[in-house]
Amino acid sequence: MTTVETDAAGIFADARQMHEAALERLAAGDIRDAAEKAWCATLRAVEGLVLARTGQEPDKSPDASRRLASMSDDDPQVAELRLRYLDRQDYLHGDCFYHALCRRPGTDNRIHQTADFIADARRLAGDAAL
Repeated sequence: MTTVETDAAGIFADARQMHEAALERLAAGDIRDAAEKAWCATLRAVEGLVLARTGQEPDKSPDASRRLASMSDDDPQVAELRLRYLDRQDYLHGDCFYHALCRRPGTDNRIHQTADFIADARRLAGDAAL
């Protein structure tokens, strides 16, 4: 296993841990913290995907966003994932965490569905994410 494969797998493991923490916060009634943890899990999954596909881990979230956009130009499946990423960035990170607009319809679903996002990003990363 190469360093990239090991590192990508570790990033995906971190994404899953952040999602578990998000679910715990949601169960405790702290939807704002749950949303931010779900956003963090989403971002980590994208960082794992970018590392697996390019061999370079993004430095910050804008770098991850740019690299995801670039990869989506050549891959329709990544393009679909990017739309989901942008939706989560807006809903979970922007509206809920920063603006406390957490009771919009769909916020709880997006937190729960973070597991699907991570699984899809991992699948798109291929063998490097195992």
